[in-house]
Amino acid sequence: MIIAGVDEAGRGPLAGPVISAAVILDPKYPIKHLADSKVLSEVKREALFIEICKKALAFGVGRAEVEEIDKLNILQATLLSMQRAVAALKIMPEEVLVDGNCCPVLKYPTRAIIDGDNLIPCISAASIIAKVTRDREMKELDDLYPGYGFAKHKGYPTVLHRQRLQELGPCLIHRRSFAPVKAVLEMLNLIYD
Repeated sequence: MIIAGVDEAGRGPLAGPVISAAVILDPKYPIKHLADSKVLSEVKREALFIEICKKALAFGVGRAEVEEIDKLNILQATLLSMQRAVAALKIMPEEVLVDGNCCPVLKYPTRAIIDGDNLIPCISAASIIAKVTRDREMKELDDLYPGYGFAKHKGYPTVLHRQRLQELGPCLIHRRSFAPVKAVLEMLNLIYD
C-alpha cells in the first residue's frame, strides 16, 4: 500500500508561512533515525532532509502564506497547506496519515495520528522536510527583514522576538491575527492616532 505521511512546521510562530510536507517512503530504501523533527539537532535534520529527498518515492511541499493565516485562522491555513503538500506528490497515495488530531479534506482515505511524527516513519520524514524547508526560508527572510532575529528563532515567540517586535513594530511577514502582534499594532495605533 502506498502511504503518505503528512506534517507541518510553523503553526506557533508569530511570523512567516506555515509549511507542510507529504512524504511517501520507499520500503526498498529504509532511512534510519527518523524522528519528530523537534527532537533532532539541526545538523541531524539537515542530513536526514538530504537522505529523504534522495530515497523517498515522492515528497511534496505545501504552504499557506501570512495573509491566508490571518484570513482563515492558523488551523484552516495549516489544513490548506497540507492539502497543497499532498497535491504536490508525483505519486498518488492510497492512504494519508497526518500528524495530530485533525485531517485536511482529501480525496484519499485519511487518518489523524496523535504523536504520529514520533511513531510513523513517513510522518517523521514529512516533519523533517517541513521543518528544514521552513527554517531555511526563515533564515532567508532574516536578510529581508533584519533586526528581528528570524534566523535564530524562526518566528517563534521567544523573548528576543517579542522584544524586537516591541522595538521595531511588525513587518510584512508578521501574523497580524496573533495576539502579541495585534497588541503591538494596537499600541502603535494609540501612539500615532
